[in-house]
Amino acid sequence: MKTTRRRWPSLLLGAALGLGTLVGPAAAQGKDPLIFAAASLKNALDEIAGQWQRQSGKKAVISYAASNTLIKQIEAGAPADIFISADLDWMDYGQQKNLIKPDTRVNLLGNRLVLIAPKDSTLRLNIQPGLDLAGALRGGRLAMGNVEAVPAGKYGKAALEKLGAWDGVKDKIAQTENVRAALLLVARGEAPLGLVYQTDATSDPNVKIVGTFPENTHPPIIYPIALTRESSNPDAVALLNFIRSPAARAAFERQGFTVLEPGGQRS
Repeated sequence: MKTTRRRWPSLLLGAALGLGTLVGPAAAQGKDPLIFAAASLKNALDEIAGQWQRQSGKKAVISYAASNTLIKQIEAGAPADIFISADLDWMDYGQQKNLIKPDTRVNLLGNRLVLIAPKDSTLRLNIQPGLDLAGALRGGRLAMGNVEAVPAGKYGKAALEKLGAWDGVKDKIAQTENVRAALLLVARGEAPLGLVYQTDATSDPNVKIVGTFPENTHPPIIYPIALTRESSNPDAVALLNFIRSPAARAAFERQGFTVLEPGGQRS
C-alpha cells in the first residue's frame, strides 16, 4: 500500500512528555531529514544528532513516541525519512505494509528489561519464577507501556507471564502510551514500581533499578532501523549510515544499549 504525505495532518508526538517535535507541512517541505524513533532512544539519539550536525553542518529532526504510534503515523502519510522501532514486530508491520525500504533495514541495538522504583526505595527483588510482584507493589500500581501495543509493555507482559507473576498484577497495571511515560510515573513517585528498559533507568536519576529480568523470560529486545519507502532525502541516507557507524556507537553504549553487529548479533 502506497501512502501519501498529503493525507497526514499536523501532529504533536509525545508533547506531554517533552518527547515530541511538531511535525507538519513546514517540516515536510524542509530539507532536514526526519527520524521517527522509539521513545527510549531519546537521550542517545539526541546526542548522536548533535554529533552529526557538528560533523556535517546539517540538522536532524526527531519525533519520539511509542513504536506502534510512529509506524501508524507513517502509514497515514507522515513525512518521516527514517524509522527506528523498539521491537521487530512493528518494523515487520512496516515492511508488510510497504512503508519501509527493506534493503536498508538492519538490527541496530539491543536492550535489557528492568524493574525500577523511586530512587529512595530500599526494595530489592530477585527476578525469578515465583516472583511476588503483587506483594512488592503494596497496594500501588505497576507502571509499564501498553501491554498490547507498546514494545516495552509487550516484552514486560511476556516476562511476567513466563515468571508466573502476571495474574497477580494484571489488574494493578498503570498502562502508558510509551515507555518514557512509565518511567515518569515512577520518577515522580506516582507508582511504586515500573517496568522499563535498562537504558531508561540509566537516563533518570530519580529512579533506581531493583531487579533485572533474565533474557530468557521474553523475546530478544532488538531495535531495527530502516529508511521509509517515501523518503527521497539524500541526507537521510547519510544520517542512517552515521547512526550505524562507529562514531555513534559510544553514545549508544553510554546509555546502556548493546550495539549489534551485522546479522543482529550482540558484540
